[in-house]
Amino acid sequence: MGGVRYILRRVSLAVFVILGVLLITFAVSRIIPGDPARLYLGARASQQAVEQIRNELGLNDPLPKQFLRYVVDSTQGNFGHSFRTKRLILEDLKTRLPATMELVVLALVFSVIVGVPIGVLAAAHYGGILDRFVRVISVLGVSMPAFWLALLLQLMFFLWLDLLPLGGRLGQTISILHPIKTITGFYLIDAAITGNWIAWRNAAWHAILPTAVLATFPISLVIRMIRASMLEVLSETYVTAARAAGLSESKILFKLTLKNAVVPTLTILGLIFAFSITGAVLIETIFKWPGLGSYMLEAILNDDVPVLFAVTLVVTLIYIAVNLVVDLIQASLDPRIRLGQREDS
Repeated sequence: MGGVRYILRRVSLAVFVILGVLLITFAVSRIIPGDPARLYLGARASQQAVEQIRNELGLNDPLPKQFLRYVVDSTQGNFGHSFRTKRLILEDLKTRLPATMELVVLALVFSVIVGVPIGVLAAAHYGGILDRFVRVISVLGVSMPAFWLALLLQLMFFLWLDLLPLGGRLGQTISILHPIKTITGFYLIDAAITGNWIAWRNAAWHAILPTAVLATFPISLVIRMIRASMLEVLSETYVTAARAAGLSESKILFKLTLKNAVVPTLTILGLIFAFSITGAVLIETIFKWPGLGSYMLEAILNDDVPVLFAVTLVVTLIYIAVNLVVDLIQASLDPRIRLGQREDS
């Protein structure tokens, strides 16, 4: 029952957060200069056409009525039309969001696979050459600008070595001869489900560079968090008792202590996941990755206000969902955490 109450409290808080975001975006849309109807039709539209669109969009209604309709439409996924493309924003999100999510998931999986073992080994060799080297690399990873690393990798692996593609999700020839049937929107998953291995290899090849750049910051954080947590756990008395009992060092590191050391890292991973979605704007632009980040940048450059507000709401929902999942996993891994007591403590 405690777990159910905890989930219900978090969901209720999430509802208030979403309503707050809706209120802020609605207020901003009414404060910013410019007529939404004229922005939608263009500068050369006649005043009669503008008034007609204002009536169709309900812009002449009282503000409370407009806000209520805005809330109802947003909860139903009806974000309206893009000023730039005149397409339904929901249709654009169906293709853009999976592209970004695929990139973010790949980066986080890569960060965990690489960062956790390195952090454990650095803690096991505390003060040694390996530990000092890992600390230097992790500091470089955190401080290195993503755009500089992206351009450097493009220069090395595309221009000089001609090993990896410059950008995009799929090669133009492959997309024509071996198109991927959309099921989930994740190219690697969809190509594997349909057995389109030629397109799968090409999609994987295109994902290497943007994944590496996006994963640089998370890997460094994971290494630092795992190392710090492992050093704290390794100083516990039960670890000393395990060593005295003759338990091998590998079992102590990866079976006995890692479970307790990984709990604080989960919180960081949840924050990184949400941050990476918005942080992918620059990376998607450099690598011409047709995701949510590049979609938002195009909206900013073209004053496409409905797209900006729709992306803001979607990112908010993802952020809330990820944090809820992380909290539940954290509570299940750490018996000291009691569901339903975290907000009270």
